[in-house]
Amino acid sequence: MQFLYLFISLFVVLADQGLKSYIVSHYSVSEVHQIIPGILSFNYLQNDGAAWNILTGQMWLFYGISVIAIGVCLYFLFNKKYKNTLFDVGLALVLGGIIGNFIDRLHLKYVVDMLRLDFINFNIFNIADTAITIGVLIIFIYLIFFADKDDQNA
Repeated sequence: MQFLYLFISLFVVLADQGLKSYIVSHYSVSEVHQIIPGILSFNYLQNDGAAWNILTGQMWLFYGISVIAIGVCLYFLFNKKYKNTLFDVGLALVLGGIIGNFIDRLHLKYVVDMLRLDFINFNIFNIADTAITIGVLIIFIYLIFFADKDDQNA
């Protein structure tokens, strides 16, 4: 069953890296194109920090955090003690997102961001960021609503 979750992670990485490759080869930095008018645009940015461009240029910190986070995700995915589909899907999304951004940091020394929401003033992000956010939300939902029930059934 873990292979299904690793496949989810791989899908996130491939989708993330595929879109990033397209953006880098077809856009100039800061170039903007509307995709869905009033909703979504592509806006190519190079982010050498974390979310909201904090900790700019601290690449070694991000390398360390990424390696640790990948290890933690793999530990929970392969540990038989922590088996729940919702939890594992969340972990798989987080893992894929971390790897997607980690590839950028290793290869480019920055993360390629391109997704801009036009209906709200929000930071530009990428598929990896989206997967991490959705994965963390799924994990929180599991921990808040289902983890106690799993413990009682064990």
